Amino acid sequence: MAFSYLSRRLVRGLLKPSIASRSISHGLPKSSEIDASAYHLGGGPSFMRGTVFWEPNKPLTIEEFQMPRPKAGEVLIKTKACGVCHSDLHVIKGEIPFSSPCVIGHEITGEVVEHGAHTDTEILKRFPLGSHVVGAFIMPCGNCFYCVKGQEDLCEAFFAYNRAKGTLYDGETRLFFRNSGKAAYMYSMGGLAEYCVVPAHALAVLPSSLPYSESAILGCAVFTAYGAMRHAADMRAGDAVAVIGIGGVGSSCLQIARAFGAAEVIAVDVQDEKLQNAKTLGATHTINAKKENVIERIKEVTGGRGVDIAVEALGKPLTFSQCAQSVRDGGKAVMIGLAASTAVGEVDINRLVRRQVKIIGSYGGRARQDLPQIVKLAETGTFNLDATVSRKCKFEDANGAYQDLNEGKIIGRAVVEIA
Repeated sequence: MAFSYLSRRLVRGLLKPSIASRSISHGLPKSSEIDASAYHLGGGPSFMRGTVFWEPNKPLTIEEFQMPRPKAGEVLIKTKACGVCHSDLHVIKGEIPFSSPCVIGHEITGEVVEHGAHTDTEILKRFPLGSHVVGAFIMPCGNCFYCVKGQEDLCEAFFAYNRAKGTLYDGETRLFFRNSGKAAYMYSMGGLAEYCVVPAHALAVLPSSLPYSESAILGCAVFTAYGAMRHAADMRAGDAVAVIGIGGVGSSCLQIARAFGAAEVIAVDVQDEKLQNAKTLGATHTINAKKENVIERIKEVTGGRGVDIAVEALGKPLTFSQCAQSVRDGGKAVMIGLAASTAVGEVDINRLVRRQVKIIGSYGGRARQDLPQIVKLAETGTFNLDATVSRKCKFEDANGAYQDLNEGKIIGRAVVEIA
């Protein structure tokens, strides 16, 4: 694949890229050369660096941007860390269409350095300058039909503007290239950058006891797992749970299931290393899908019935079918893995109808109510961040991290440390 080959060559510095596709570290100032350490309202640099997706299967590049400015209800964050997620990879590979050029990254921690003009005083009090924060990838507007009903994971503005157009909710991006002044789009907040603008409703305070790097995964991997278990599955203590696909999100599902009191937690994957790691995260049983029949083995573990809840965290037609067939009569199959835009899942209609099987989609959590609870799980040690984050890398090495993610080489979650 072109992405695989060029990424390796660029990261190793073996090619001399053109201006349009230069190396991720070629010819650009280092972080230390951009004195952003003391940036607060009314001071600091006039530009920053961000990681840009240009077109499918082409290398990401680091480009310079004018300093983004927040508007009312928004906060400027000095980004400290950003998780490496499959959702970004789907965009990079062209499997999910998205406006380009765009700054990717949607799983961040950082420090509050500026508030937008006319921002509500309650937001200023909740997130004063210097606050440590974590951001959720679903950034609720707080005012639409669904947000008012408490279903922020269905926020109309987020899907109509950010996911459909790559902007915030006034229909405009906050990102402009430093030299040309041309606009770049935002995947969520465009978090794989030195600074990012985030709607305040998507933020939660990060206690000083929690590290920036490991905590970045709270805003997507853990946020997605929590939303699936709390809202879609409505999990109860004593439930039997199977998780198919033990990457960053799947491994988070294991821990959330354990935290919610699951009686049995079955981890399914094709890599023994991931399955071995799953045992440290709460899995009571593991199944290698290359070596065993997943459905038969799950029913064997559960006395022939199937699990109360099965979670699909890969986004593939095969695993979609396995998930639906693994639940007991009346059970819930929760689909959280994004797929290529052309992918279609199949289901046995008669079993669905006769046996009251529930198939539920779940895209994430609800930022204002869920993110503070997720932070508490990490703060108390109920959720083990260290066990989930398996790799940290530098800002300039993001291409290599996505390359390894694409090749299945990252056991848990990788995090890019930005500052």
